[in-house]
Amino acid sequence: MPVTDLPPQLQERVVCSIAAAVRYQVPANIVLAVAEKEAGKPGQWVRNTNSTHDVGPMQFNTAYLRDLARYGITPGDVAAAGCYAFDLAAWRLRQHIKKDRGDLWTRAANYHSRTPHYNAVYRADLLVKAGRWADWLEARFVTVDVTKVGALPSSIPGALATVQPGSAQTAKAAKKVTATPAQTPAATVAWNTSGYVPRKVIIGGQP
Repeated sequence: MPVTDLPPQLQERVVCSIAAAVRYQVPANIVLAVAEKEAGKPGQWVRNTNSTHDVGPMQFNTAYLRDLARYGITPGDVAAAGCYAFDLAAWRLRQHIKKDRGDLWTRAANYHSRTPHYNAVYRADLLVKAGRWADWLEARFVTVDVTKVGALPSSIPGALATVQPGSAQTAKAAKKVTATPAQTPAATVAWNTSGYVPRKVIIGGQP
C-alpha cells in the first residue's frame, strides 16, 4: 500500500483506516478523516469532565464501550496497537450512516456527538479533512464516486491497492464486530453530500 510518503507514526493509522473502510464499505476518506480528528494513540486514556475516558487510537468513550461489553469488547481491545480500533470505528460509522438522520456528514459526525452544536463543529472540520484525504487517495488508488449509481472508476496513475489485513488482531476485530453485522451495502445509502463527494477505494479490482 503506497503510504511510504507519510511519517512512520501515521502509516499504521492510514493502512488500518483504509482496510477497515473497505471491510465495512464506508468511504475511505471519511474513516481517514475521523481517524485524523480523533488522533489518539495506542494505550492512551483521555479523561473527560464527566469522568468518562476516551480510549485508544480512535478515542472510544468508555460509556459507549460499556454498551459493547455484551459482544466481548473491552477498553483494552480498543486501546491496543493494530487495526482493531479502526475496524470497530468503521463498523460504528457504517451504523451511523445507515441508520441516523441528516445528510452524510451529519451522520458521520455522530461518531463524535449527536448534540447539534458539537456535531456541527465536528462536521465542519470533518468536511475539510475528508476533502484532503479524498485527494490523497485519488492520487494513489483507483477510486469511485459512491454518490453516483454506476459511476466508473477514476483513471489515475498507479496500480490497484492490495490490502492484506490478515493479522490476528484484525481477525479478532472481524469476529467481534460482526456480532451485529450490517448487510446493506453502503453504496445503497441515499448519500447526501452537502459538500465534498466521498470516494471509495477499489481493492483488487472489485468496487
